[in-house]
Amino acid sequence: MSVIIQTTIKTNALGRWYIELKDTTEEDSMEICLDINEYAQKIEEMGAEYGGDIEVAWQADAEVTKEQINEVRMEINEYEAKREAQEASEAQGGESATTTYQADGTPSF
Repeated sequence: MSVIIQTTIKTNALGRWYIELKDTTEEDSMEICLDINEYAQKIEEMGAEYGGDIEVAWQADAEVTKEQINEVRMEINEYEAKREAQEASEAQGGESATTTYQADGTPSF
């Protein structure tokens, strides 16, 4: 049986989103993530505690706007695309994408 990690998109008084994580098996478990990289790292750590057998259940507070939800989705998609590209590059024996290309996307020769 998978452990459920409750993931809630929230917004602060300044209108900036953040993500709250709760391990549903631990009463006092709560993590706050201010960006997608931090979120991915904490999900990975939480998953490692259960041998990767976790399920992420998403929700958003009523104050969170559709634009904020879309921003979170876009950042997750971007994160996953970068991770997949890096894994594919490493699987082919090449250098990682960060050393092959400059920040603006031009090849490093």
